[in-house]
Amino acid sequence: MLEHLIQGIVDHPADVKISTRETARGDILEVRVNPEDLGRVIGRSGRTAQSLRTVVGALVQDRRVRIDVVDTDNEDSVG
Repeated sequence: MLEHLIQGIVDHPADVKISTRETARGDILEVRVNPEDLGRVIGRSGRTAQSLRTVVGALVQDRRVRIDVVDTDNEDSVG
């Protein structure tokens, strides 16, 4: 569901990748997009990202889920 929502707002939908990690505090959904689309996913003042979190939170009422938007530009330069 989250992948479908994000693909609808980016210019490079084929580059959208969602990975899931389970932790003791709940699930973490890591969102990776084309660096050119990062601003679209985050939105002004984080509004788009917050809206995505709200929608996903409503869908998974019984579990804790956190969404992290990963900056792939910084990820490449760290390694």
